[in-house]
Amino acid sequence: MKDLPRAKIPTGEPFVLASGSPRRAELLRQAGYEFEVCPAADFAECPVDFPETASEMVARLAFQKAVEVARRRKGCFLLAADTLADCQGKILGKPTDRQHAEDMLRLLSGSEHDVYTGVCLWSTGTDRCYLDVVRSRLKMDSLSEETIEQYLAGGRWEGKAGGFGYQDGNDWIHVVENDSESNIVGLPMERLAELLEKFDSLADKVYKSVR
Repeated sequence: MKDLPRAKIPTGEPFVLASGSPRRAELLRQAGYEFEVCPAADFAECPVDFPETASEMVARLAFQKAVEVARRRKGCFLLAADTLADCQGKILGKPTDRQHAEDMLRLLSGSEHDVYTGVCLWSTGTDRCYLDVVRSRLKMDSLSEETIEQYLAGGRWEGKAGGFGYQDGNDWIHVVENDSESNIVGLPMERLAELLEKFDSLADKVYKSVR
């Protein structure tokens, strides 16, 4: 992606990406950010026993990831994120295997769906954070059996919410609302720049119980 926006880190702390996603790291690099990578532990993505919307879930997961990394990485400015798809009220995360990916693609085929990314910015030096959610709406063409099989065989479904990657250049995915391509890939770079610029006025103190 070209011409991705960039903003200064408001606190001057070292910038840390609290995610192991290679796609998020690549977006930050393309925008010109200098940062370290410190992925959150797997348990930070633990399930809950009460119903959530996709928007609520990505917000919670982004926050949980930031909390986990903030507890062991001091004196830095954290960025944590999580991305999910929502089709017909069904939340779609990363497929666990090929069959799971196929089930997701068949559900999405011929339908509109939403992609949500939760973004959590956290200054561990000043104990302030801000949480935001960005939504994009997509439409997937009706996929033929051949298209589904070719995509699955290529393995590009792995590690991608909904079992597909917008960045793969598929001509069967179309943006309907909010054309932030980076949000669909996993990190809304336009909104990130805005949040960094407004962090001092938006951020709240972090509760001691989550430190």
